[in-house]
Amino acid sequence: MNRADALNAVKESITQVVPDADLAALGPEDTFRDALEMDSLDFLSYLEILGERTGVRIDDADAPELTTLSGSADFLVARVT
Repeated sequence: MNRADALNAVKESITQVVPDADLAALGPEDTFRDALEMDSLDFLSYLEILGERTGVRIDDADAPELTTLSGSADFLVARVT
């Protein structure tokens, strides 16, 4: 998986949880909690959807790496390639 594919998977997963998210305004290092007002349940749903969409196993210990666009994309690229 290249970085562009990873970012697309992340954005598509986010829109499943926060349909009205302004992804264009979301910076690569902005946390989803602050920028999108995701609560803990939303974030867990995002992790589940992202894992299902990409086929990547996401453990609870991985969650801190997945709180931003950049971190999520880096995580996926490292796990899939």
